[in-house]
Amino acid sequence: MPLIEVKGLCKSFGDRQVLQDVELTVSEGERIAIIGESGCGKSVFLRSLELLTVPDSGQIWIDGQEITAKGADVDKIRRSMGMVYQKFHLFSHMNVMDNLCLAPVKLLGMSREEAEEKAKDLLSQVSLSTRAYDYPDVLSGGQQQRIAICRSLMMSPKVLLFDEPTSALDPTMVGEVLAVIRMLSKRHLAMLIVTHEMSFARELADRVLFFAEHGIYEQGTPAEVFEHPKREKTVAFIQKIKYFSFEIQSRTFDLMKMQGGLLIFGEKYGMRHKRIGRLQLCCEELVYEMMAQCYEPKEPVSMHLAVSYAEADGRCEIELTCGGKEYNPFAQEEDELGVTILKKMAARLEYTYDGKSRISILL
Repeated sequence: MPLIEVKGLCKSFGDRQVLQDVELTVSEGERIAIIGESGCGKSVFLRSLELLTVPDSGQIWIDGQEITAKGADVDKIRRSMGMVYQKFHLFSHMNVMDNLCLAPVKLLGMSREEAEEKAKDLLSQVSLSTRAYDYPDVLSGGQQQRIAICRSLMMSPKVLLFDEPTSALDPTMVGEVLAVIRMLSKRHLAMLIVTHEMSFARELADRVLFFAEHGIYEQGTPAEVFEHPKREKTVAFIQKIKYFSFEIQSRTFDLMKMQGGLLIFGEKYGMRHKRIGRLQLCCEELVYEMMAQCYEPKEPVSMHLAVSYAEADGRCEIELTCGGKEYNPFAQEEDELGVTILKKMAARLEYTYDGKSRISILL
């Protein structure tokens, strides 16, 4: 039996048709990324699953129960789902612990002691144990969003719905929230994620849904949608973002091949030569810094370099995934020369660790 089943879902706002005859089946543990242009109905679809936006017609089943049926116990069915919004919607007059314990005590009949134990465990998992009795207004946006994710997990949902969970965050805080979602992806927990983070969608999702023309215009694996889109609007959307990737499996990797690939990539998409040079320098310094610090001299090396370039606004981002030991090059007391160069050239630097070091640099 599917965890979520949607049939013939329709929704209009006045004369504007947003969703029309949308059909979808979601299996237990499946991770689905939902992408598309702004205003194409992604968030409306997600909110419709919980009836936060009431559809005009169609049927929705959640874990075998029809939430759209007349007389359905909507509140009870909703408990199978956790929703994480763009804004955090924490109760400002309650501290973190009270925010987390309120719903399980009121709705699940959990004792306060049980709820606090579960809350402490979740806060530990997202590295916020020390903020349990703080109020939301003293927390950063990234911390508040991590608390909001914990609040959803307090109800032990079978599926988590994320409505652009990083869009309201300062760029420096995006990485910490994505790291938590990556951690959750390793559990047998279904997730539907509306996102504009394309590299994140490629990495995390089992299936990608591209929304256009009032519904799911095209869907498939990340490789199918991002590398081999079949339909016209999907192609146009994907082609706005260009990708370059390079695998490093040896200390004696072909640096000239990597740099030559970056040159060809930059020239192909109209990047200025000065910017291409900065891109090459940043990639080289980053790779050698992480290689030196994360791996012992005779230890096998495994690194993945990815560069994305958005033709629409010129946004260029470097992402490096690195095995070996944990090492944050941006948190050292004294910077190496390569790190100093990276800091001077970057508009944003991020580091997360989830078994692998992940670095994101916005040029």
